[in-house]
Amino acid sequence: DSGEETAAGSDGNPSKMPPIENDTGRNELKSRIQGLIDSNQVMVFSKSYCPYCVKVKDLFKELNVKCNVVELDLIEDGPNYQDLLLEMTGQKTVPNVFINKTHIGGCDKTMQAHKDGVLQQLLESGDNEAYEYDLIVIGGGSGGLACSKEAAMLGKKVMVLDYVVPTPKGTTWGLGGTCVNVGCIPKKLMHQTALLGTAMQDARKFGWEFNETVKHNWETMTTAVNNYIGSLNWGYRVALRDKNVNYVNSYAEFIEPHKIKATNKRKKETFHTAAKFVIATGERPRYLGIPGDKEYCITSDDLFSLPYCPGKTLVIGASYVALECGGFLAGIGLDVTVMVRSILLRGFDQDMANRAGEHMEEHGVKFIRKFVPVKVEELEAGTPGRLKVTAKSTETDEIIEGEYNTVLIAVGRDACTDKIGLDKAGVKVNPKNGKIPVNDEEQTNVPHIYAVGDILEGKWELTPVAIQAGKLLARRLYGGSTVKCDYINVPTTVFTPLEYGSCGLSEERAIELYGQDNIDVYHSLFWPLEFTVPGRDNNRCYSKIICNKLDSERVIGFHYLGPNAGEVTQGFGAAIKCGVTKEQLSTTIGIHPTCAEVKQCSVTSEVFF
Repeated sequence: DSGEETAAGSDGNPSKMPPIENDTGRNELKSRIQGLIDSNQVMVFSKSYCPYCVKVKDLFKELNVKCNVVELDLIEDGPNYQDLLLEMTGQKTVPNVFINKTHIGGCDKTMQAHKDGVLQQLLESGDNEAYEYDLIVIGGGSGGLACSKEAAMLGKKVMVLDYVVPTPKGTTWGLGGTCVNVGCIPKKLMHQTALLGTAMQDARKFGWEFNETVKHNWETMTTAVNNYIGSLNWGYRVALRDKNVNYVNSYAEFIEPHKIKATNKRKKETFHTAAKFVIATGERPRYLGIPGDKEYCITSDDLFSLPYCPGKTLVIGASYVALECGGFLAGIGLDVTVMVRSILLRGFDQDMANRAGEHMEEHGVKFIRKFVPVKVEELEAGTPGRLKVTAKSTETDEIIEGEYNTVLIAVGRDACTDKIGLDKAGVKVNPKNGKIPVNDEEQTNVPHIYAVGDILEGKWELTPVAIQAGKLLARRLYGGSTVKCDYINVPTTVFTPLEYGSCGLSEERAIELYGQDNIDVYHSLFWPLEFTVPGRDNNRCYSKIICNKLDSERVIGFHYLGPNAGEVTQGFGAAIKCGVTKEQLSTTIGIHPTCAEVKQCSVTSEVFF
């Protein structure tokens, strides 16, 4: 490589390169050099003062890869080493780099190989045979299953470990992770249960006559929902078996960078090694750390399989989990109160969040704002029992008490990264939130360890994102693909009673990034046709798009509050990904009568709150 340190003796000065006395000595030294190359994953022949050598050594240190270095200026027969290296490789300069017996070259070639991804492949190519598996995936949720199945389809030997640590109430579940068992799937089905209740009230206005008292049976619903979930659990196990993925129902933790310990529910331990690992352990609900929280309260992990109707319920928190659960519990006729510390739906557009909350209040959900619980006491055991909650104002010294049958904690979720031995593998974790920082290829600071899903620092905590990231990761690792997961402009929906779909920036974030004068907000209140005959929720549904004036009114945020928000938002998500402008939206002819056509008749406004 040009500019690198030239090997001693290349200028023809014999005083710099004492000759090797005979062929035997020459062959012995050549054999010693070859032995160093063969026995070390990374072998660097260097000079201690050479800046190019320092650059290469720093690269391997940054990659957390151990490299063996021979400083040729510090050993007596360094010039003879250089003479033989020149003969063996045709390279006069240092550093002279070998990876898994393959000659890379000097500094420039090593840096280029790193940039091209070749370096990583070479680092991993040498000792795969020494490991039991090509890939071990820790976590059998959406991301982990997607990655493992894709890797197996690409011909790799794969193991998936999945273990559900029981909740304080003893709740556990099958393969598939949060979404399938205690998240999206049961949540949407119970939301649908509540919508059906509203539809039955509407039905009379449309001429349906029925005399029976309409009431809801909690046990019938949970049995039906959990039977369906059970079929999904079984389907996942069959899919893994069909793709020759070894599924193990054990708790995995690293004991070395390439080795894990797996402990099953009978405490039996086994040990497994792999060339690469994917961490996909997801998150679990956070508790409050107050007296009585784990003893008497439940979380979303317990709610969906609760064997009895929860009765009068206090939901603590203002997360999407809190509002979704509070919404469908109220929708099936329960007395629901939501206790909120500060704002609703942190991270979402606050105008939209408040509108969703106002709709809930109008439909019977009570809100206690700016209070936090300080203790939960049991007044009477039972299914449900009776609990007393004491709460304190966040602004004054006011203390309030309330009595409920069930207290549901939904104040957020924590990454499951603190008890899986990441320190023993050398994986860096954000100490504040337990999240794992990764690069744009989901690679941690340890080159052979990757992570996907909810545990990633600064990424969306959404099932489809984890699935996409997991699949694409496997294709990059084993299928020669270069396609990366796109975390920008991801559409999502909060399944509150009046659903809230969004894609792109919130109004607050758009102002922060572009300035208030450089964005336009187009907005509209509307009344869905299906709400008109029953005469409900007139002008409660709302949509707005946020446009960047500096870029041809390109749409940078889409927000919709109304029925079927997920179905409406998905198409707008595709349009935003394609760079749609306000004019293109306006000239797209709507389907009538639908809620999705509302974008064609929205009025324009300068930014407002």
